[in-house]
Amino acid sequence: MTANGGTASVTVGIVNVDVTPLPGIGVRKDFALSSGRRVGVVTHRDGHIELIVSKADDPDACLASLPFTAEEAGTLANLLGAPQLVARLTEEHRELAGVSTRQLPVRTGSPFDGRTLGDAALRSRTGVSVVAVMRAGHVHPSPHPEFVFTAGDVLVAVGTTEGLDQAATILRHG
Repeated sequence: MTANGGTASVTVGIVNVDVTPLPGIGVRKDFALSSGRRVGVVTHRDGHIELIVSKADDPDACLASLPFTAEEAGTLANLLGAPQLVARLTEEHRELAGVSTRQLPVRTGSPFDGRTLGDAALRSRTGVSVVAVMRAGHVHPSPHPEFVFTAGDVLVAVGTTEGLDQAATILRHG
């Protein structure tokens, strides 16, 4: 992270995100699109969230602002992020020999429907790490061992091909 006159710059993937404190308001986080416009989010001190788009000729002038509830912001994040999550993890691990990313479903009838990630013990049994769970269009990143699976969940898991195969079998048969 680098600071520049109150604005910090953070690299997320390959994109620079500027983080600007807005005294008395909250924090603005935005980045430049290839068109030159900036798009971002203002998180207000009271918790409400706004999606913002700058004018093309003035990145500090707001062209549009859309207020979001926390649930709406989460839904938009899932619409934009869920398909990208597996693709990004797969791309990032492409250079690591022997590491794969896979979606593993929890099907109806699975012995882990209604049981926790800790109960499945996938990490200790297979070496596979569950990095997220997708449920009904929502992503639950970095689930804790107490996270309870529900039929229809899709686990995003990282590990060896053999470990991922074993994890899929465990989810199906116990």
